[in-house]
Amino acid sequence: MYVKRPEWLKKKKILSPDVLKTKKKIKNLGLYTVCESASCPNISECFMRGTASFLILGNHCTRNCAFCDVKHGTPMEIDYDEGKKIASYMKEFNLKYAVITSVTRDDLPDGGASHFVRVVKDIKLLLPSVKVELLVPDFKGDRDAVGTVMDMDICVFSHNLETVSRLYSEVRKGADYKRSLNVLKYAKKIAGNGIFVKSGIMVGLGETSEELYSTFSDLADAGVDILTIGQYLRPSKENIPVSRYIKPVEFEIFKEKAENAGIPVVVAGPYIRSSYLAEEAYLKCL
Repeated sequence: MYVKRPEWLKKKKILSPDVLKTKKKIKNLGLYTVCESASCPNISECFMRGTASFLILGNHCTRNCAFCDVKHGTPMEIDYDEGKKIASYMKEFNLKYAVITSVTRDDLPDGGASHFVRVVKDIKLLLPSVKVELLVPDFKGDRDAVGTVMDMDICVFSHNLETVSRLYSEVRKGADYKRSLNVLKYAKKIAGNGIFVKSGIMVGLGETSEELYSTFSDLADAGVDILTIGQYLRPSKENIPVSRYIKPVEFEIFKEKAENAGIPVVVAGPYIRSSYLAEEAYLKCL
């Protein structure tokens, strides 16, 4: 059933000179961002400041999650200079914090973990003092791949649970709720000093409040330090419909419930995304 999007939840895209400058620089460097590839509603706000969440390993995903607008199909060739390009961008825009994510690459033996390493090393070689947050796929639950990434000089390891267990078969085909929880749990177990573990979920996909609260408990038990909770917004007619739109006051309730479950830092709201204002969430952990 179609649910009309409320007027207060409509965010305009602004093509200001600063936004256009950011878009041009990203394109000229041959980089991808999840901001553009996943049709993030916050893109204008972030691009005005020159901030972006970089998408590595191409922009074609080997999975086809029902909520996501990222292209899927034949994977692209790996650009081994992505880290250098991201570092160049960060230097020009004087960025001190970067969020780097990737498409899921089930075609690669390590799921792309070694490329994450290459990217972080290249960034740190040019900009040793910047902070790097990694938002990774589930690596098919491969602990070695998780360990490879956790051994990097990063400040946040993030893997999104996205939704409640019951909806996985419909919303996240190819993924597994327990597997994703175990990725987070293992990351927390081996995390060195100064590395925080983060996850994100969407609401409005058909979950119940009870299922959400159970998910908060699961994430707390896994040792998650930061949780983001945002409204699912259908990016195209090809994606799963929105079940309902959650009012801001309900997000405050979700935030309180997640904190009471034992998650130290919770950021919740209609437009919240795991990469949105990521540095601010990280600083709250310190």
